[in-house]
Amino acid sequence: MSRLPAQFLGAPIAHRALHDLAAGRPENSPSAIEAACRAGYGIEIDLQLSSDGQAMVFHDYDLNRLTHEVGPVRQRSAQALGQICLRGGTDGIPRLDQVLAQVAGRVPLLIEIKDQDGAMGAGVGALEAAAARTLKGYDGPVAVMSFNPHSMTAMAGLAPDLPRGLTTCDYTAEDWPLLPAGTRTRLRDIPDYDATGACFISHQASDLGATRVADLKARGAAILCWTIRSPEAEAAARQIAHNVTFEGYPAAIPA
Repeated sequence: MSRLPAQFLGAPIAHRALHDLAAGRPENSPSAIEAACRAGYGIEIDLQLSSDGQAMVFHDYDLNRLTHEVGPVRQRSAQALGQICLRGGTDGIPRLDQVLAQVAGRVPLLIEIKDQDGAMGAGVGALEAAAARTLKGYDGPVAVMSFNPHSMTAMAGLAPDLPRGLTTCDYTAEDWPLLPAGTRTRLRDIPDYDATGACFISHQASDLGATRVADLKARGAAILCWTIRSPEAEAAARQIAHNVTFEGYPAAIPA
């Protein structure tokens, strides 16, 4: 099992990079990524799959919220996606390899692989393969994570040396209405931590007091959390978490 590099426990991690629509920096955009690098923050990004099997840096499954296009991301080629302008800026949707070349090891990069099964099941593999292929040879601090444990099991086989983690939460019916109740109950207890070879979790900030989080921390797991939106919330989260993922305010970087 790889350990989470120490860089991930230093500077706060900018959620979907240092995005600010007022400044023309949409989430997960090259502009937001560059701003985070220059500020010295770690960066969290998301991956979706293009129709031609490329790992694209984009959060949603559909294009409509973040662009002026509509329809699923995975029905467009990487080239076509790169030509779609992100709302609030001038950047197109970047490929993971473009982001790796841009960051070039300047700051730690936390990569969330979005669930491609639709119900946190075993219907994954193509996006994980694309991510592993693209990350091969990258020598900057990087780690991967997913809400779907099957994704991290796949990554364990594809890129065993990459640090792996689980994105975790309290899985309420309100927040996860399409996920079966039994799946929500199971995932809430983070039962797959050991089986996936995880070395960290990134947990919902409002649920950091969960017994299972304390248990994993006591066993040596690195505890990250999402998403912090104020200095006060950060101070509270740091009573438990080793580091925070933040947005919407200038998080302080430890001296």
